[in-house]
Amino acid sequence: MVNRPLDISRLPTADGLALSVETRHAAGDPVLLFAHGFGQTRGAWAGSAQALAEIGCRCVSFDSRGHGESDRLANGDYHMDQFATDLALVARSQPRLPILVGASMGGLLGLVVAGEMRPSPFRALVLVDITPRWETAGVERILAFMQAHPDGFADYAHAAEAIAAYLPQRRERKTEDQLRPLLREGADGRLRWHWDPALLAGVVSESERYQPRLMAAAAKVDVPVLLLSGGRSDVVSRDTVNEFLQLVPHARHVELPAATHMLAGDANDAFTREIAAFVGELDRHDAPTGAVAN
Repeated sequence: MVNRPLDISRLPTADGLALSVETRHAAGDPVLLFAHGFGQTRGAWAGSAQALAEIGCRCVSFDSRGHGESDRLANGDYHMDQFATDLALVARSQPRLPILVGASMGGLLGLVVAGEMRPSPFRALVLVDITPRWETAGVERILAFMQAHPDGFADYAHAAEAIAAYLPQRRERKTEDQLRPLLREGADGRLRWHWDPALLAGVVSESERYQPRLMAAAAKVDVPVLLLSGGRSDVVSRDTVNEFLQLVPHARHVELPAATHMLAGDANDAFTREIAAFVGELDRHDAPTGAVAN
């Protein structure tokens, strides 16, 4: 196993915030840019990013605004276009066109950026258990969990218990070290999630009316696309996947049968293998005639 160096930096946005960006194996090629889901942090990608850096990729992950160690908006006025602009900014800060790996919200933002911005700042897209139209019941379950503990938790054990109830398919509970990046201690000593509560009022309220725009953007995506879905997901379904494949006929779909919507966490090894295979196919396709792909 190769121990790849990790660098954490701050990337300023046009509206005065700073995004926390983590890079593994800065000299690697190709570039993989990981965009997390709503309410997550860049830490959601740690296992996959480390494994893919070890096989030679430059792996970049970041906390979206209002999440993790990135700045929050003082007025709490969050909108989806801000997140899309931030994603394009991180992509264009890379030395080469990145392959986007986007989960849930991160994948939807990738569709908007890839479909609407020309030239596209991505070499290819990997969408992780998300389609332009989703199953409302699954999203409502996620939001119910996010809204369930407005007063936070008394301690890390209480938070671990809540996560275990939400993710019963996980065999191991989160440790205190794993929970520290996900929680902040308030002045009252209570532990609360790392994300800005104002996000629930802004971005979530826009999501349903974004669907026509997402459908239109998907139809314009002209880079290679891999859709990875969980066989036990309640956010995407056979119907939403088939609809997406009609919109993007050049996309390839792979289902991981044992995984839920939390694909990277439920089946990290299989998830990482699929990304590595996709990257290998891209490299072979782009190799000059007569060249031997590594």
